[in-house]
Amino acid sequence: MSQPSTNNSAESPYLTPEHLMFREQVRRFVEEEVKPHGDAWEEAGFVPRDVLRRMGELGFLGIRYSQKYGGSEMDTIATAILAEELGRSTYGGFAATVLVHTDMSSPHLANAGTPEQMARWMPDMIAGRKIGAIAVTEPDAGSDVAGMRSTARRDGDSYVINGAKLYITNGVHADLYMVAAKTNPAAKGSRGISMFVVEKGTPGFSVGRSLKKHGWLSSDTAELIFDNCAVPASNRLGEENRGFYAVMKNFQNERLVLASQAMGEAETAIAITLNWVKQRKAFGGVLWDKQAIRQRLAMLAAKVEAGRALVYQTAWLDSHKRDCVKEVSMVKAYCGELVNEVMYDCQQFHGGSGYMREATIERMVRDARIQSIGGGTSEIMLEEIAKRM
Repeated sequence: MSQPSTNNSAESPYLTPEHLMFREQVRRFVEEEVKPHGDAWEEAGFVPRDVLRRMGELGFLGIRYSQKYGGSEMDTIATAILAEELGRSTYGGFAATVLVHTDMSSPHLANAGTPEQMARWMPDMIAGRKIGAIAVTEPDAGSDVAGMRSTARRDGDSYVINGAKLYITNGVHADLYMVAAKTNPAAKGSRGISMFVVEKGTPGFSVGRSLKKHGWLSSDTAELIFDNCAVPASNRLGEENRGFYAVMKNFQNERLVLASQAMGEAETAIAITLNWVKQRKAFGGVLWDKQAIRQRLAMLAAKVEAGRALVYQTAWLDSHKRDCVKEVSMVKAYCGELVNEVMYDCQQFHGGSGYMREATIERMVRDARIQSIGGGTSEIMLEEIAKRM
């Protein structure tokens, strides 16, 4: 069954003609070069790198970066559009592969890189010739960055990194890893952390194992091992012992794009389900004849429209350099929970067919589950909101 259009929502007043043109470009790419191949990527467990290079050629991987390095110099709203359209692909693992590169890994280089570091790595990242991963999470350190145990000891012109990272998206096939490690293990709490660029093939660095997940199957995820891994001191990003602030700063960007991705997923799930219930015959009619189903889908559509509005409002605030930690936390908590609410009901209305692996909605249910966990759980987000009330 072909997927229905998701063009019914009114466009946000925050969107310019340039934004709308960009949306159409990404949407066309998803229709022509992602959806026909997504099932194969799910089976393979990763997105082929030539697909990401193609996205780089089209200008999708550096939309907020300087033209000097091949970027487009657009704004946070464009980032929200990219994430939303990738979410509409119905392949959460594909969306995650791209967004970890564009909005969770490369921003560390953009925010803290020296001119030499930017010239060395940013053009390849924007072009898709080198794909990035962000390595912060450990068994005892996720959103609680202070629990980090990996260390980086200065040794002459190098830092020697030891430790392990877990649940690292793009971890198997990435080329550049933005790695957080403690450069001052004696420092209390979150102090004493620094960021480093570790290149694939660096001696002492290896992929411990590829991890199998509940969803996001086309996203390669890994455990990383650092065993006396020596990297040049010139690979440190930003000031020594100030990496915690870099991680916290980029959490805001990560949370916003995940929320936008979630709303793209939710809107598409409703469109798919609407198409289904208008065709599915039951009790002398179709499921759409049932008031309970019509009204439930109508309420979900209203909630998703509110979520999209909150996403764009927050992206606008960020584009204008406004303090929006509270709004980002709100949008992440609201959209992360809402997409799961939407998926639950959409699968329910599909009946038994929605539980079969060949059903798009079945994959979308699995993929959405991480949205209230990754990038900061809903519980953590609600605490961030509460602090600012």
